[in-house]
Amino acid sequence: MEFTQKEKLALVKMVDYVILADSKVDPGEMNLLIQLMERFSFDSFFIGQARNLSKANAYKILGLMPMDKKKTLAKLLDEVAISDGFIHEKEIIKIIETLDYMGIERELQ
Repeated sequence: MEFTQKEKLALVKMVDYVILADSKVDPGEMNLLIQLMERFSFDSFFIGQARNLSKANAYKILGLMPMDKKKTLAKLLDEVAISDGFIHEKEIIKIIETLDYMGIERELQ
């Protein structure tokens, strides 16, 4: 599945948003981020660009994506949350917030 440059920017913004939710970056989260850099073809400079994107703009971009891309991002955010072996409550809150803006509901397990 190909994401546009804007979609990638918003996707990386939300991944970073969830990673930083608990105020620390775990090695597992860093490993996942490196994998995502390869999977979605972006570099550390791109992460800086994503951080400069406002959350409101990111949500606007994400809201316009087709449902299959939204579902891919939802799964990705779940992967980010569990990548350090512990799902922090703040990560859950940020994921639910993001999914709400995208117009999809998180399936609670």
